[in-house]
Amino acid sequence: MAAAYGAAVIGLTAVTAPPASAAASLTAKFTAADRGTWWQGSYEVKNSGDTAATTWTLEFDLNSGQSIGNWWNGTPTISGSHVTVKPGSGNANVPAGGTTGANSFGFVGMGATTPPANCKINGNPCEGGTQPDTPPTAPGKPTGTSTPTSITLSWAASTDDKGIAGYDVYQGTTKVVSSTTTSATVNGLTPDTDYTFTVKARDTAGQESPASPATTVRTQKPTQTDLPPSAPGKPVATPSTNSVALTWAAATDDKGVASYDVYQGSTKVAQVVTPSATVTGLTPDTEYTFTVKARDTAGQEGPASPATTVRTLQDQNPDTQAPTVPGTPSSTGKTTTSVTLQWGASTDNRAVTSYEVYNGDTLAATVTGTPPATTTTVSGLTQDTEYTFKVRAKDAANNQSGFSPTVTVRTDKQPTDQSACRPDGLYQSPGVTNVPYCNVYDTNGREKMGADHPRRVVGYFTSWRTGKDGSPSYLPKDIPWDKITHINYAFAHIDGQNKVSVGGAGANNPSIGMEWPGVQGAEMDPAYSYKGHFNQLNKFKKQHPNVKTLISVGGWAETGGYIDDNGKRQASGGFYTMASSQASINTFADSAVKFLRDYGFDGLDIDYEYATSAPKAGNPDDFTFSEPRRATLMAGYVNLMRTLRQKLDAAAAADGKYYLLTAATTASGWILRGSESYQVTQYLDYANMMTYDLHGAWNQFVGPLQALYDDGTDAEMKHWNVYGTYSNIGYMNGDWAYHHLRGAMQSGRINLGLGYYSRGWKGVTGGTDGLWGLSKLPDQTKCPKGTGSDIGSTVPCGDGAIGIENLWHDLDAAGQEVPAGVNPAWHYKNLQEGKQGSYITQYGLTPDTDPNDRISGTYARKYSSSMVAPWLWNNDKKVYLSTEDEQSVQAKADYVASKGMGGIMIWELAGDYAYYPERDGGKGEYFIGDTLTTKIYNTFKTAAPYGNLKAGTKTMPTQTLNVNAELYGYAVGDANYPISPKLKFTNNSTTTIPGGATIEFDYGTSAPPTMNQQTGWTLSVVSTGHTGPNVGGLKGDFHRVRLTVPTYESIAPGQSKEIQLRYDLPIASPSNWTITFGGQSYRMSVDNPR
Repeated sequence: MAAAYGAAVIGLTAVTAPPASAAASLTAKFTAADRGTWWQGSYEVKNSGDTAATTWTLEFDLNSGQSIGNWWNGTPTISGSHVTVKPGSGNANVPAGGTTGANSFGFVGMGATTPPANCKINGNPCEGGTQPDTPPTAPGKPTGTSTPTSITLSWAASTDDKGIAGYDVYQGTTKVVSSTTTSATVNGLTPDTDYTFTVKARDTAGQESPASPATTVRTQKPTQTDLPPSAPGKPVATPSTNSVALTWAAATDDKGVASYDVYQGSTKVAQVVTPSATVTGLTPDTEYTFTVKARDTAGQEGPASPATTVRTLQDQNPDTQAPTVPGTPSSTGKTTTSVTLQWGASTDNRAVTSYEVYNGDTLAATVTGTPPATTTTVSGLTQDTEYTFKVRAKDAANNQSGFSPTVTVRTDKQPTDQSACRPDGLYQSPGVTNVPYCNVYDTNGREKMGADHPRRVVGYFTSWRTGKDGSPSYLPKDIPWDKITHINYAFAHIDGQNKVSVGGAGANNPSIGMEWPGVQGAEMDPAYSYKGHFNQLNKFKKQHPNVKTLISVGGWAETGGYIDDNGKRQASGGFYTMASSQASINTFADSAVKFLRDYGFDGLDIDYEYATSAPKAGNPDDFTFSEPRRATLMAGYVNLMRTLRQKLDAAAAADGKYYLLTAATTASGWILRGSESYQVTQYLDYANMMTYDLHGAWNQFVGPLQALYDDGTDAEMKHWNVYGTYSNIGYMNGDWAYHHLRGAMQSGRINLGLGYYSRGWKGVTGGTDGLWGLSKLPDQTKCPKGTGSDIGSTVPCGDGAIGIENLWHDLDAAGQEVPAGVNPAWHYKNLQEGKQGSYITQYGLTPDTDPNDRISGTYARKYSSSMVAPWLWNNDKKVYLSTEDEQSVQAKADYVASKGMGGIMIWELAGDYAYYPERDGGKGEYFIGDTLTTKIYNTFKTAAPYGNLKAGTKTMPTQTLNVNAELYGYAVGDANYPISPKLKFTNNSTTTIPGGATIEFDYGTSAPPTMNQQTGWTLSVVSTGHTGPNVGGLKGDFHRVRLTVPTYESIAPGQSKEIQLRYDLPIASPSNWTITFGGQSYRMSVDNPR
């Protein structure tokens, strides 16, 4: 869930096509037309030879200050100022004596209209003539470094008249690895062994160079096995009535001691980082035996210390008083197989430690905690059956109260027609019957989330804030369970066998192995075989049964690989390779079902960043996998989601438990242009829009990371002439993203994303208090990976904020801070108040020695009501931090409520804040809390039920005709403009659709009402939901289009007909399809109607 590089143009590494037939003689003529603030350039390719040219490659160099974007009839790639153009689908073939004419490659240019330099067509001068093609020169002699099993080589680059395509590394006469750079790593070698290598270069014509001089490198000897730590000293015990304080001599380790585990007998009761601990909750006048083991930074546990036996002190005032009787239980919710109970709390002279809930005379549940909750869910019941419950309380001395009065509850009756609860538009898995939709949805197709939760509050809980590294922890006990409806656990990954995994079950695995001894509320529930967060989530779900948990797979760091148990990222391909074959998709889907069953999750959340043909759109570490597959990524994503839906539905029918399938969906218009019609929406219970990271320091344009509306002056939109090209619609805001998905699904299946963090720049120039100013990294050769010069972009990378303004920073491959201005909300609230934060050293900041890590200047809060976007502006440092706070969250919650949207998704819960006057030595400061989440909850709890129909208030025909409509045939990447897919109708009914029949559909107002078609059918826009700029938001949800089948055509049963559409901005799959003929209107089955 991180940055999408959402610029309109991102530079690419040059890739050239093979030259055309020698008998074709090609030239290319440049023309330019001045359009005021921009110019339109084109290259017309002419073939004066006697044989058709079947392909061509155009190359040129942009002059200083020039840039291009919004191209057509070709696909350019950009490396620095060098542009390489491959033909489009309609102009690759140039006949003898012909030209590309009206299909010539064209583009929008910025800067001077001077013709670009060094123009070549198929490697020859654009004005004509030929140049001989010569092989590359030999690379320089390689140099190498080694590990016990690998050797990394680097060499001086070759030169070539037409460009180097790559290098091949040879061991003797065997090619062992290829590379597109001047370095490569050979793996799988034997330790302490000599290897000899040479390197050859390949040019774009496929010619190979002579071999480089040979080099010989020896692999290293095997490293010594990492030893576990030594035993700590014998603990020294100081007892009290109910606790024992222990201290011991520190252990030693070759790589450092990370922590100590304290054992009471064979049970681990505490984990600490210093050689002392206090064990609490003990019984007076009782003997206990303790040992201690050390754990090193590799996770290895050493031998136990000598044992210490100690007796707690006698209790001079033994507790013999029982708790009071609990209040009468009541039912706060029930299903066909469970009843949720709530009761009044007992009191005790010391403390109530647990409640026992009885079903008749049988113990049904035990509720523990500090204090224990006064609610629980009793499961495993029979539908339409009466049960009688009672409750009693216990304290630490095992005194127990009398039983409460009883309550009798009848479980719900199982509906006979589960399909009555299926949400409108949700895909029905063929051949799967009795999917238990009614467990989760009501008969209106709305999700059941509890009486005070008519809208969703989805919170991402991250696995890495364990506190074990000394930074503040955020554990399941810290979640505001009563304020939320869903928890997405971030993240599981796709392992090397294409299965869902969170790694091995070691004690350092936060998901299933870690413990937090001595931390109140983090006690493990012995009912589960696993520990860690998963144990805790299930423990708290018993107390909050209306909250659903989903495992989220992927994320920015693990879309194309995974983090292994040693903290190393494995570049395995992840989604990119797994979704490229049905066999691996099946393996993944089967493992997902097993994972949900094994760990008690209620659903699966897919966070694939990103399935798009847009070039270099995701994590730059994944480009090796994503770039060669761009043309097929969306098809693979669709197959993946369809398969998951089918297998989850089959499991649900078998288990009697419905499983949710959701996705984190991009909000970037640029990425969506490569995502076809985002046709996965039909498989999703709901979509979580990532309506954040819309601006960031990956480029120089300073603006809000999560504006709700466009203000018509977005500097990045203006740079690329987006307003002039797309009817003044700005697409980097939450409202645009909502209307994009609203075209395909009802409002209630769409959640607005909110980020509880900032992004920011330093050294900002221009703009208003920084807004829409510029911040360019001074040394553009040092752009972070995936930005600016690193990928040959013509847009400079930004100068991201650092130090005190970058608390939640990532580290690059070299372990250095990535400048991005990322901070949790509680930290930027402290900056706003002029507080440095008492916690900053826990994040590695050193304000005593590093000026960047200490607070200076004033952080003034600014707010754009037109965009619903706050920010902090430090005029002294020229630092801009885009933020989210109570005013903007309230406005967004009101927006969601008014639009009938499903709710809000939060990334991430640990970023929320509260003010604590006692913190920082009584000076007070902001820290982790739930202020923003509480504001969302308070707004939603009285909101009307969310919109449950795709058509909204529109009346649709009651009869359905089995006719499918499919958009396909999209161009790849930046060639996909104008967006011109084919629309295919397939008549799966038994009725012929005659000529003159009219077909109507809606598409979202995210695109202008300018759709047209390029065939013999008639297309008209019969109603428009919005026209003109979208400042302040798009006014309506839909444009409605009517197509008329020509009178000379018909669509017989089993027959398909297709037309070509053309539109300007991305739309999600059109909806609310109707077909009318013979005086009768039908709804089309493509909508999956209720």
